[in-house]
Amino acid sequence: MSMKKILTLCFVHDTDGRILLGLKKRGFGAGRWNGFGGKVEAGETIEDATRRELSEETGITAHEIVPRGILHFVYRHTDTTMEVHYFSVYAYEGEPQETEEVKPQWFAPDALPLEQMWPDDKYWMPLYLAGKSFEGEFIFSDYDTIVEHSLREV
Repeated sequence: MSMKKILTLCFVHDTDGRILLGLKKRGFGAGRWNGFGGKVEAGETIEDATRRELSEETGITAHEIVPRGILHFVYRHTDTTMEVHYFSVYAYEGEPQETEEVKPQWFAPDALPLEQMWPDDKYWMPLYLAGKSFEGEFIFSDYDTIVEHSLREV
């Protein structure tokens, strides 16, 4: 019986077109660059969770979050399934601050550290960067190995 988790992930964009990523310092995904997000708590909307996680991880307050996609992840080695909701943030206030969990850094879209990101990012990130919405599924045999995937623009 696989356990399904609902999570959020958002990417903050500045007026120069850069994207804010965070280097995860501990916990799930430690050592990888990623957007900001986490688990949706009981009684919380996905949008509220996105705003809360962004604020907790960076100190940034999102004024507007734009839905971009939903990806399903199956981790066969842990019997875990994740449904991750992706968002863009263009309007926000605050400057990113390093926290115990995450070290934020701005990147140009053509200079993302893909080799230090999750292996699935190279598949959907081109759609994301092109302003498109997407959905798909990635099946992993371990946290570094994708054995099957499907992805489509929506």
